[in-house]
Amino acid sequence: MLVEAFTAALVCLDPGHGTVPWVGRQREPIGPGSRVTKIKDGGGAGGEADIALQIARRTRALLLRRGYRVAMTRTGSRYRGGNITRARFCNARDAALMLRIHADGSTNTSQRGISTLTPAFHRGWTDDVYRPSRRAARAIQSGLVRATGARDLGIVERSDLTGFNWADVPVVLAETGFLSNPIDGRLLHSSAYQWRIARGLTAGVAAFSPPR
Repeated sequence: MLVEAFTAALVCLDPGHGTVPWVGRQREPIGPGSRVTKIKDGGGAGGEADIALQIARRTRALLLRRGYRVAMTRTGSRYRGGNITRARFCNARDAALMLRIHADGSTNTSQRGISTLTPAFHRGWTDDVYRPSRRAARAIQSGLVRATGARDLGIVERSDLTGFNWADVPVVLAETGFLSNPIDGRLLHSSAYQWRIARGLTAGVAAFSPPR
């Protein structure tokens, strides 16, 4: 009897920031062949790198329970690559989704809520991943808002994110709240709330791409 083998879908988690300073200040092109460059890591909001990693670890645990394979661009606090390296890491593994995990910051401390970023259409850069990334963004945003009850700031297209423009797999970036806001900031530092975010991310991934 012929038994057909199935390979579980792989989700590539990319906890934002955490780049060692001397690497982070280096510049890289925002897209293949571009003369426009950005620094590899602006550092993010205060405490963002650690919170993103904690959420990613919780999300990895839930995804593994659901039967996914999971790869993470970084598993520790110090990262030595830029956003091109992060995208290439996920590309090389033919990820079903590259899920970038961040938290936001603003000079307006009243700003709260969750948004999901997705690549803008750019021929030669994102045209191959534009539509599936949009579908993934809708699923992730819905999963996050349902799991957390946070203010829904919607889906935002971005053309200037290096990690988007170098990706050859569907890619989104979840902004899980504003560390600059007292309420969001307190929640984001809470283990219980990080698990709620992780459950929302996992539900979004499952809605976009089943594990098999």
